[in-house]
Amino acid sequence: MNKKLLELLDQIKAKKLEVKDLVSENKLEEAKAAKQELKDLQEKFDLLKDIEDGAAAEVREKIEKGTATPVEKKDAVKEFADAARNGFRNSMNEGTPADGGYTVPEDIQTQINTYREAKASLYDLVDVENVTTNKGSRTYKKRSQQTGFTKVGEGAKIPGGNTPQFEQIEYEIDKYAGYFPVTNELLEDSDANITGTLTAWIGDESRVTRNKLILGVINTKEKTELAGLDDIKKALNVTLGQAFKDTSRLVTNDDGLQYLDTLKDNDGKYILQPNPAQPMEMVVCAGATRIPVFVVPNADMPSDTATAKTRKIPMIIGDLKEAVKFFDRKQLTIMTSNIASAGSLNAFEEDLTLFRAIEREDCVAKDMEAIVNGEVTITDESVVGE
Repeated sequence: MNKKLLELLDQIKAKKLEVKDLVSENKLEEAKAAKQELKDLQEKFDLLKDIEDGAAAEVREKIEKGTATPVEKKDAVKEFADAARNGFRNSMNEGTPADGGYTVPEDIQTQINTYREAKASLYDLVDVENVTTNKGSRTYKKRSQQTGFTKVGEGAKIPGGNTPQFEQIEYEIDKYAGYFPVTNELLEDSDANITGTLTAWIGDESRVTRNKLILGVINTKEKTELAGLDDIKKALNVTLGQAFKDTSRLVTNDDGLQYLDTLKDNDGKYILQPNPAQPMEMVVCAGATRIPVFVVPNADMPSDTATAKTRKIPMIIGDLKEAVKFFDRKQLTIMTSNIASAGSLNAFEEDLTLFRAIEREDCVAKDMEAIVNGEVTITDESVVGE
């Protein structure tokens, strides 16, 4: 039974109960009207059921006579690998973007997303919207201090209240691209190896690109120096306050994880603890403060080492979904060449195939009051400085 028929069955059951309830409440006219609606639903169900049964019978007859045409199940990995071997040339069609390229199919895109999300990606923490146009805008209500109602005497004029204020954020999709060389021997390898290699490359490059875009937006906000645990708690409890406290997390890098892992509370207990609900997630626990920790590799979010013997560690605290908006055009394309040159690489001379990938997106500030762009300064004798 298909989905539509199942939905109709649920509606019929609900309508029967409605008729019974109306009768028990002695609302006979309403019950009669509901009964007619029930009859209409039943007739609609019967008609669709007859059509479905007839189609099923026709298929069974074709199978028995041996005239049914089997539907070949597509193998996404094999199709993608074959397309790569052919330089994606045979896979282009009228839907190809203006700058050319092979549009990555949904199954392979899912594999890329899975690979990307398995690593530290800030993309998972921000507000993401998939868009189908290259530019546009969104309107949001501004956060404002509510003043409440005004006391009004009998017969007195009611004063005007605060009207909601709105602001608009605009996006314009940009193109981000890179290339990746593979040996032609790899293209003769198994389907899984070809797909796995390209998926890993695209996933990593995409993750790093998106992390940079998001951090670029965050760093438009002035840095706040955090002298230690008390300042971290103040940022969470006071600066962000109850509006964002429950949805906040602390985002830092490998240096920050090491720093937090050395802090102790007044009882001498380490404040960084595993989350009982999610053992792989760490939580800062200090007094009434509980805040999840998200760690980004130093390579993606480096500490500031411009000053000798000083390391400034990023400590972003707050609700990134409220602070940052990411517009994803969802249009990843790939092209190849075995004769092109890129940098010091010459595909023809070195028997390589160069893969070029392009993705399209934009990242903008949404409500920067939702985060504290903090940093902790520590002494580090190993830092040479610039």
